[in-house]
Amino acid sequence: MKRYVIIGNGIAAAGCIEGIRSTDGGGSITVVSAEKRGVYCRPLISYYLEGKTDLSRMGYRPDDFYEKNGCAVLWGRTAVKLDPVSRTVTLDDGAAVEYDALCVAAGSAPFVPGFEGLDTVEKKFSFMTLDDALALEKAVDKSSRVLIVGAGLIGLKCAEGIAGRSGSVTVCDLADRVLSSILDAECAGIMQRRLEEHGISFLLGDSAVRFDGGRAYMKSGAVVDFDVLVLAVGVRANSSLVKDAGGETGRGITVDEYMRTSLPGVFAAGDCAEGMDISAGQRRVLAILPGAYMQGHAAGVNMAGGSRVYDKGIPMNSIGFFGLHAMTAGSYEGDVYEERTGDSVKRLFTKDDLLKGFILIGRDERAGIYTSLIREKTPLSSIDFEALKKAATTAAFSPEIRRKKFGGAV
Repeated sequence: MKRYVIIGNGIAAAGCIEGIRSTDGGGSITVVSAEKRGVYCRPLISYYLEGKTDLSRMGYRPDDFYEKNGCAVLWGRTAVKLDPVSRTVTLDDGAAVEYDALCVAAGSAPFVPGFEGLDTVEKKFSFMTLDDALALEKAVDKSSRVLIVGAGLIGLKCAEGIAGRSGSVTVCDLADRVLSSILDAECAGIMQRRLEEHGISFLLGDSAVRFDGGRAYMKSGAVVDFDVLVLAVGVRANSSLVKDAGGETGRGITVDEYMRTSLPGVFAAGDCAEGMDISAGQRRVLAILPGAYMQGHAAGVNMAGGSRVYDKGIPMNSIGFFGLHAMTAGSYEGDVYEERTGDSVKRLFTKDDLLKGFILIGRDERAGIYTSLIREKTPLSSIDFEALKKAATTAAFSPEIRRKKFGGAV
């Protein structure tokens, strides 16, 4: 009986479990879970704070998921050392777990710069896990002045989540715009205005450099008083387990299209893995929920002796603030087709007869069709791309392509 070990218990781990069981129904599966709760949808933690969901609806799989899949879960444990020669993982309590095939699905951790005086701040939080959200929920009330350091995806979702339950929310970032990793200045400005309309204030091109209790001293010389501090500067892939064992890493754990690392019998998936972004032709950590599941599933199948590739990785984001939604995918290179009306934007980026990326803000579009074109590298000359520019519709494809891509009647 083959022994499988999975480090982590997020979306990638769930995919890995199901990938293993699709191929091997009898091997033992041990899951090492730092959190003491089953797999859940982390993007929902801001909606929990808003009151749009509750704990009972945040689970990614049913309560009996682990039992039905024959998993032994080591709750509240972390892996501290990997020995690829003896094929053992040492846990934080000193226990050694043996494996035949291992998947590192350890996710990422908040990056906290060495701010001077940070230890003087009484109420400081990250915003990565459900436990973070529950702790923040207890700390904030209608009189709280909240300072969020970081205007990326995590910081802004936190701002949206607590806007209605706090006295004020201020977001600062050294970048000159919000969501600087995925939007240009014009598109970022649209999203920022929507947040400002709901009472969120911004200090951009500026950030905290020193703290003294409930006071932040900014790079610009400004002073911000606060009651609650949220650090959302960024995240780093949890890759040290493989790196310290001699495995190849970059910004994450280096994997091939089978999700194999450079260590024998060791795979990686999810936010800790660095794979190929086919839209840009370079390696990246693609920290997105659907990709994490697909990577995990591929890893599980291959750990169990099957053959499954994951070679469709592209950056994607779907995020909304107070009813204004933005969807992005791929890389922003080549020629640009644009439609713009008020706060509605569509940008399609094309190069070498391929759709390379898109930005959609405030648009009711079937973005999955555009995403499919990027992933499948569909030649635009083989479809009616002029029609697709105006609306994402399957009618722009030939009957043969529609059958291949979408199935069913044509």
